[in-house]
Amino acid sequence: MNPISAIIVDDEQDSREILRNYAAKYCPGLKVVAECANIQEAKAAIATHAPELVFLDIEMPYGNAFDLLEQLEEINFEVIFITAFSQYAIQALNLSAAYYLLKPIDIEELVQAVEKARIRIQEHQVVNTARILKENLSLPPKQKQRVVLPLIDGFEVVEISDILYCEANDNFTNFHLTNGQQPMICRKLKFYENLLSDQGFCRIHRSYMVNLDYVKRYIKGKGGSVILSTGKELLVSNSRKRDFLERFI
Repeated sequence: MNPISAIIVDDEQDSREILRNYAAKYCPGLKVVAECANIQEAKAAIATHAPELVFLDIEMPYGNAFDLLEQLEEINFEVIFITAFSQYAIQALNLSAAYYLLKPIDIEELVQAVEKARIRIQEHQVVNTARILKENLSLPPKQKQRVVLPLIDGFEVVEISDILYCEANDNFTNFHLTNGQQPMICRKLKFYENLLSDQGFCRIHRSYMVNLDYVKRYIKGKGGSVILSTGKELLVSNSRKRDFLERFI
């Protein structure tokens, strides 16, 4: 098996050294071909080495990770983002099913991220998710943003505005789309509640989260229920009733 060529982009020398040493010790089959301290060096290294994987620190002076993506005409490599913490960044990364590691880097999480990146590289899925991340970052919230839904045999890209509601299914989530499709995703509803609450979605029940743009009617009751524009009726739990109604005040 040919080694995966990788570049490390981080303005902190200590962070680059730690990541390089971790990768050498715990990620066999990964070859670091260059290290960069800023996006200018990264652009040059990407053009020279054509890496398959880039470890990219999000917060850097004189241009961050997203500035680099914006400046590239093509993104034909996998990216593992590195971040101390940025809620906006993490939301964008999760929408696009991108991989990221929080500083200080956990070795087990690094190994898992590299292995998942290796699978994407082998299955030629790299360009799609990176391009979606780049597109989402260039758009205002809720404006035609897309979410990448990981499936057992790949992934599906869905515009957020095409999601009617989400339904809990044990450790899975069923997405109900405007076209009638119902992809089942191997993540709990709580994950998507955190991800989509700022995108016009509201958790109304332990089993349901709705896109408020499709709520046509509310029927009073202990918790009550909502009628969507499709005619679908969903229960509202008493504990979530106030939060739901406050979204319409």
